[in-house]
Amino acid sequence: MANRLADATSPYLLQHADNPVDWWEWEPAAFEEARRRDVPIMLSVGYAACHWCHVMAHESFEDEATAAYLNEHFVSIKVDREERPDVDAVYMAATTAMTGQGGWPMTVVLDHDGNPFFAGTYFPDQPRQGMPAFTQVLQALSDAWVNRGEEVRRVADNVRRHLADSSVASAPSGDRQVDIAAVIETLAGEFDPMAGGFGGAPKFPPSMVLEFLRRVAAGPEPDSRVAHMLNRTVAAMARGGMYDQLGGGFARYAVDRGWVVPHFEKMLYDNAQLVGLYARLAGDGSALGARIARESADWMIRELGTPEGAFASALDADSEGVEGKFYVWTPAELVEVLGEEDGAWAAQVLDVTTEGTFEHGASTLQLRHEPDDQERLARVRARLLEARGSRVRPARDDKVVAAWNGLAISGLVDAGILLHEQSYVDAALAAGELLVRLHLRDGRLVRVSRDGVAGRHAGVLEDYGCVANGFLSLAQATADGRWLSRATTLLDTALAEFRADDGGFYDTAADAETLVSRPRDPADNASPSGTSSMIHALVTAHALTGEGRYRTAAEEALATLAPLMTKAPRFAGWSLAAAVTMAEGPLEVAVVGPAGEARDALADRARRLPGAVVVVADEPSAGKAPDIPLLSGRTAVDGRPAAYVCRGFVCERPVTDPDDLPRG
Repeated sequence: MANRLADATSPYLLQHADNPVDWWEWEPAAFEEARRRDVPIMLSVGYAACHWCHVMAHESFEDEATAAYLNEHFVSIKVDREERPDVDAVYMAATTAMTGQGGWPMTVVLDHDGNPFFAGTYFPDQPRQGMPAFTQVLQALSDAWVNRGEEVRRVADNVRRHLADSSVASAPSGDRQVDIAAVIETLAGEFDPMAGGFGGAPKFPPSMVLEFLRRVAAGPEPDSRVAHMLNRTVAAMARGGMYDQLGGGFARYAVDRGWVVPHFEKMLYDNAQLVGLYARLAGDGSALGARIARESADWMIRELGTPEGAFASALDADSEGVEGKFYVWTPAELVEVLGEEDGAWAAQVLDVTTEGTFEHGASTLQLRHEPDDQERLARVRARLLEARGSRVRPARDDKVVAAWNGLAISGLVDAGILLHEQSYVDAALAAGELLVRLHLRDGRLVRVSRDGVAGRHAGVLEDYGCVANGFLSLAQATADGRWLSRATTLLDTALAEFRADDGGFYDTAADAETLVSRPRDPADNASPSGTSSMIHALVTAHALTGEGRYRTAAEEALATLAPLMTKAPRFAGWSLAAAVTMAEGPLEVAVVGPAGEARDALADRARRLPGAVVVVADEPSAGKAPDIPLLSGRTAVDGRPAAYVCRGFVCERPVTDPDDLPRG
């Protein structure tokens, strides 16, 4: 018999709809029920593609005895972290403060006011590797609630005060500037010179830090270490097992130092950013960047595209209950598909060994070196991809998250423009239209939709920043001022509803649901923080409109991040990328004139300038209203396409020769 989650829209919650646990969604009625029964609340937070969430569900939440104990002694609430990032952020902060680490599944026990007094992550069904069994934890917590109420209240109150204090940030004292040279020294000290990337295992794709390095490398005083860190890492990621060498797209992270074995789930937010990064590297002349951007964009459209025109959230790590089974190969399987000769050749080229690099003698596919016979490689990859198509596919989390679709729009626009592939821009436009149609309501954003139906949860700051950036990318790609107008509407709402007194931002709106603390986390994680995404959008909006208030807001927000950028640059890559561009720019480039090779040459050169804001049109308004102010008054020169290069709307003379454009 299904529980209350049968009516949920979240695929993650629906995975638990048949559990014997009497689950509630996060709602006031759940807290009222806990008060009525005088029992604590067990909050479980995860997401649909989370491998260990599946393990804990199978071991504990599908177990009749465990469920019976939960139902008698707790009110159980299940939350999709991707649907409610605000709830996740508050209790992840509590989990990290109480245990020193965090992760999913997240298990937190709360009092009737939502104050946590216990926190952890995965718990096994039996005591294992020093961890108590989940039932042992539940029994101890229930006993504490009943027999040691004063202790529970003291712990809950201490955690509540800690969360409240940590969510109130004040303007940093002292120097609010960032020493980029010092940041590079810090990153160089954390760089892995053997395998690329930063730190040890596990390794996540440092997309935003890499874009920061790319912008520094293009500056007037290049540092050879910067280019090395960038090039070594993007090549290692693309050639290792974390990248799907057959179908394109990146897994969420590598469990080892050398990028060999991934945690196999594939997330939209990662791939959206990496498509853009590798496309921009292609614009810098990288053949590897062009291949990876094209393959990953094709994968994203093919496997994450929804019938409504947007992009689903993720593919699961598991198929047939086994992590990675869809993606790994043995030498015998290669021979079965390719025959003896090609199978042996493929095993050598793709690092498939008899011992295996993964589990049970299977290997992930790697392409550490390009073989001389590229035609043979293409043929082998196509045959293996076709054969893999007959395997049981991982499940897809098909909810549409506003922020991640904003990232996808920006990434696809960059790929479409820099790789001259209009279908990518068309896909970005379709996603933008879906966001306007379903997620945008009276200037406010809805966080998720599914099957063409908008959800009930309000957007958070990252939704506003990432969607605004996506719309601004579309404005530049199409010269259609409607996208600029939609973006500035979102930015104006964010400035009114999310801004803090010190110029930074909270992650939830002033009128959002009140939690035990108001989340405010400026650090980038796997995707840009709400604050860093807002800074980029505000800078671009200023470049397109000339409205100084957007630039001022960006500068004030960036100043609040100076300590983070200096002390922990790996968690501030997107803010650092903005800081590099904002130091003297960005360049604002309007390219106008009749379509053709001459205009394309100007546009191509302009779009290779790191961080530049570029609009290309036949005429100032391209016949579309409202206009884009950067185009205002710009005309062809003697009938020839011309590029107007400006900083802060102060412009140099127009040029008609691409060689006369700046080079970085």
